[in-house]
Amino acid sequence: MNAAHPHILLVGMGTPIQERWIAAHRHELDVPVVWAVGALFDFVAGVQPRGPRWMLDNGLEWLYRLRSDPRRLWQRYVVGNPLFILRVMWQKTGH
Repeated sequence: MNAAHPHILLVGMGTPIQERWIAAHRHELDVPVVWAVGALFDFVAGVQPRGPRWMLDNGLEWLYRLRSDPRRLWQRYVVGNPLFILRVMWQKTGH
């Protein structure tokens, strides 16, 4: 990748694999911007359908994705998201 001298590297391996990969290899990459894009490539290729426009416009695509693949995504959205919000609130209160 460094030989190609890209300005942006899009990493779409799925969460949390892509974030772990970026953390492990960022110091080796001579790229100004490294961006974890999740399912972007699946959406662009038409492999994974996007939610209805009204869901996209209202920040509810996660609900559409959860409904379409509950076995894979339930822990991320039902457990992970509330846990993240609680951790942010805990940190903001100074604990």
